[in-house]
Parts: sequence; C-alpha cells; structure tokens
Amino acid sequence: MRRTSVPCWRTNKRGSNSCACEKCLAIAAGMKNSWLPWLAGLLAVAVAGLAPGQEKKPFKVALLSPGPVSDAGWNALAYEGLLAIRDQLGAEVAQIQTKTPAEFEEGFRDFARRGYHLIFGHGFEFQEAAAAVAPDFPGTVFITTSGNTVRKNVAPIRFLLEEATYLEGILAASLSKTGKAGAVGGIEIPSVKSTIVAFEAGAKSVRPDFQVTTVYIGNWEDVGAAKAASLALIQQGADFLFHNADAAGLGVFRAAQEKQVLAFGANKNQNDVAPDVVIASATIDIPRAFVQIAREVKEGKFEGKIERKGMKDGVVDLVLNPRLEHLIPAEVKQRLADARAAIVAGKLQVPTVEF
Repeated sequence: MRRTSVPCWRTNKRGSNSCACEKCLAIAAGMKNSWLPWLAGLLAVAVAGLAPGQEKKPFKVALLSPGPVSDAGWNALAYEGLLAIRDQLGAEVAQIQTKTPAEFEEGFRDFARRGYHLIFGHGFEFQEAAAAVAPDFPGTVFITTSGNTVRKNVAPIRFLLEEATYLEGILAASLSKTGKAGAVGGIEIPSVKSTIVAFEAGAKSVRPDFQVTTVYIGNWEDVGAAKAASLALIQQGADFLFHNADAAGLGVFRAAQEKQVLAFGANKNQNDVAPDVVIASATIDIPRAFVQIAREVKEGKFEGKIERKGMKDGVVDLVLNPRLEHLIPAEVKQRLADARAAIVAGKLQVPTVEF
C-alpha cells in the first residue's frame, strides 16, 4: 500500500514551525531555488532605477555678501539671484554675510570644502580671496561681481552700471537749479568710483560747469553717516543726490526727504523705497546674470573670463519713477533716449575707471 506524503509540522531545534528533517529541507531548497532568478531580476531593476538618483549630487551654489540682503539694493539683488538659481536650476543654495578679507577667504573655503560647485563673492573686494582659495579647489567655480582677476575657475562679472549712471548725470544736469549734485559712496573702490565718474561725465555733457562733490563714508551699512554726509552736501548747494552705498543709501533718501531734494536709486529699482524723492534708479538685473553663469557651470560650459553685462545685454538700465516723471520735460526724455540708444549701439563710450 502506497503511503501518501503529507506536510511535516515538526518543530526544529530553534523553535520555529519549520521542520529540519532531510525531506523538508529538500523541499525548502527547491522552493528557494525557484525564487532566486525572479528575485535577482527584481533587485536588478530596482537598483538600475535608483542608482542614477542616488549617485547624482545636487548642484550647490553659495553667496558671500558684504552686507545684509535686506538692504533693498546691491545685496538684496544678489540674494534674489541666488533664489532664482534655486528656482530655475533646482540648486541647493546658501548665503552668509562676510565683512573682512579674512572672512571672505574663510567663507570661500568653507563652502568649497562642503562640495559647493559655484560660489559668488558679491563685490570687487572679494577677488583676492577668490584667487587665493581657487587653486585648492579646482572643482569649484568662484565668481566675483566686479573685478579683473581671472583664473581657470575664477571670473568676474563686470556690470556696466556706468551706462545707467551716465544717464542719471544727464538727468540731474538737465533739471538742477543749482548746478550742483552730491555723491555718496560706501567704500572707495574702483567699481564705485567708476559709477561716479560716469555720473559726472553725463552731467557735464549737458552743462560743462556742473559740479559733483563726492563723499565716501567708509562702509556699506551706516545709514546715519550717509544721511549726515548728504545733509552736508545739500548745505553746500546740491539739489540732486547720487549714491552707491548699498544699505547706507537709505540715509541718502532720508536726507533728500528732509530737505526736499531729488535723489537717484542704485543697483536695484529703488523708486518705491522713497517714491517722493527718487526720480530714477540705475538698475542691474543681477538675477538674470547669475542664472546665466550658474547654467554654464552646471552644464560644464564655464570658461574663466571677464563677463561684461550692460544695456545691450538687457542687464543694466535706467528706470524712471512714474510718480515723478511729470517733472521731466519731453526734450529731456528725448535727450535720455538718444544717449541710451547711442550707448547700446556702441556709438557712445561712457567714461569709466579702468580696473
């Protein structure tokens, strides 16, 4: 009589409900072998699908700013550019404020060690630190916004803000009753001096005897010092105020409001910051330029060279304040339009400080 094979439910020595007899072990081995090819295939598909995502590192971009990103001007624009890189290129971003050359270098090194692919030093003053750190981190690109230092992985973006400040000079000289303007700079560096030189040249193109008196306050943040300097300039006869002083420029606007003279915004459209006195702003579309550079770095197309961005690139412009535009006669608007067209066409070379 044939015996019918039935499952064995004896308990093995480890207390599990599986038998350790030869018969059951043989059955289990057969089941295991039948599942192995299917399981191996499943794992291969899973690994193939996940490996690229796991191996791909995020594109990382950092910003070192010399002042607070809440300044409604130069530093705020850089931060907007950083966020634009995050939003448009999917980058992981970070920002810190640094004030001294030692902090510049420390900031560059810290971000480079942490694997950041692109680091912006926002200003002329960052170029020496970038050049010092760059050789130690050949896989990181260091960009300074202004300057002339170029290496394989170091380059400046040269914003031609002078093209817009030249137009501001034309506007000031065309409307001024006293024939005098005051200029307030933050730190006396070539990029700031150059914008003031262009402003004065624009004014003198209209009125050769126009006077521009310049004061540097020695920092980018002292609103009180900028206001005091502006009040002194007004006392000397200035009825137009120009600034290139980052956050401290707010002091220029306060002085203009107090004494009811007109002022110009710088770097960012500041017409709404003090709409009753800011007649126009010389603007830079820093976010646009930042995204262009970041895309080149991300795609491996970056080349170490000076990047010049001006009116013809749609990066620099003069923006009139619509609330005060009624103060500008039609012939003055035409004068501005003609000068702008000549600059874009390359027929008018704006005087600058070479650096």
